[in-house]
Amino acid sequence: MIPDPYASQRAMRQMRRLAIQRGVIGVIDIGSYKVAALVLKLEQTGPRATPGIGNMAGQAGFRVIGAGTTQSCGVRFGEIAAMAETESAVRTALQAAQKMARARVDHVIVCLSGGAPRSYGLAGEVAIDGASVVENDIAQVMANCDMPDIGRGRDVLHAQPINFALDHRTGLSDPRGQSGRSLSCDMHMVTVDTALVRDICNCLRRCDVEVAGVTASAYATGMSALVEDEQELGAACIDLGAGVSGVSIFMKKHMIYTDSVRMGGALVTSDISQGLQVDFATAERLKTIHGGVQATSMDDREMIEIGGNSGDWDKDRRTISRSELIGIMRPRIEEILEHVRARLDAAGFNHLPSQQVVLTGGAAQVPGLDGLAARIFGQQVRLGRPVRVRGLPQAASGPAFSSAVGLCVLATHPQDEWWDFDLPIESYPARSLKRAVKWFRDNW
Repeated sequence: MIPDPYASQRAMRQMRRLAIQRGVIGVIDIGSYKVAALVLKLEQTGPRATPGIGNMAGQAGFRVIGAGTTQSCGVRFGEIAAMAETESAVRTALQAAQKMARARVDHVIVCLSGGAPRSYGLAGEVAIDGASVVENDIAQVMANCDMPDIGRGRDVLHAQPINFALDHRTGLSDPRGQSGRSLSCDMHMVTVDTALVRDICNCLRRCDVEVAGVTASAYATGMSALVEDEQELGAACIDLGAGVSGVSIFMKKHMIYTDSVRMGGALVTSDISQGLQVDFATAERLKTIHGGVQATSMDDREMIEIGGNSGDWDKDRRTISRSELIGIMRPRIEEILEHVRARLDAAGFNHLPSQQVVLTGGAAQVPGLDGLAARIFGQQVRLGRPVRVRGLPQAASGPAFSSAVGLCVLATHPQDEWWDFDLPIESYPARSLKRAVKWFRDNW
């Protein structure tokens, strides 16, 4: 028997269903700067408790009943660099959220920003045997999608149907029950580094919780920061984090492309630290309180006391003008945005009918960043905040929590994935084995 290549993903989806039945689930955003944990109280509200076709299958209403956050340790560029330190940070944030919720969390959904995500477009077609499309036809058309060579050491993180076509009609989200002769499907697949997924799962198991799902951070951010019209008409969501800047493009309420740039706000802080010869914490404070990208004549006269605890009186009492600080920050931010624009150009973003760009994430809070980004991208740019959800604390409602809030939405309103369907066992995408079997049958 051919092994199920998505057994781990199926097991995690089953964990999510168990958590929804239990009524409590946690979401964790493991970032390079902070670890955020939220505890959700769930109640089944959708007409179906099992997955189906459509981007809102298996819906559940929810309310945030606990939140915890702590400084991230042992994470660089969105990837775990020191397991023990990361475990301690995750445990601290999760325990704080559980204490606030007064409930124990057994299942969590986590998002990851590292792992070098790559996007693939797949297409498949199948002839309809019966009078109308049934569940097995959906499974068969997905199984008929030609799998690309994703390379060794890569795992499929998302595999979502984004469009169905039945004979001459396209743009269908749920073709079941409709009549036709030929069903085709367009899918979007995202792969990441296998080692990163395993490290994060091992870290969470060491924190005594079961993994009920792993999601790309850029996907979760787009679901949270983009309004419904932007997801429908087409928009790019840029998640400017500390270690990684995630890029996602949405169209027809589906993510159709994702990528990442291994640069973020931590590089800007590092430039300030080196340029002013101060420690990282002082540089972060200067960036957060006094930073910017647009210098004016008033900034030449606005003097900032650097501060510090080096023990050198003269060094700790130095002052600089705000324009000097902006002069350090702006080149690096421009470089990050240029790399992001290159990713959007490679994805063909300029060919979409709507070219709205939304900036979010902790590093997007620099004053004047939207104006600078608009000049670099040549498109309309706005700053995005996460959608309002019930029970979310005010402290967790800023752009830095877009990924965590997006995880809440995906945990309770998941889009369909390849492994949500019972694919015929002979149709699993093990192409080389299928060709070998066909050759053996034809020649022997």
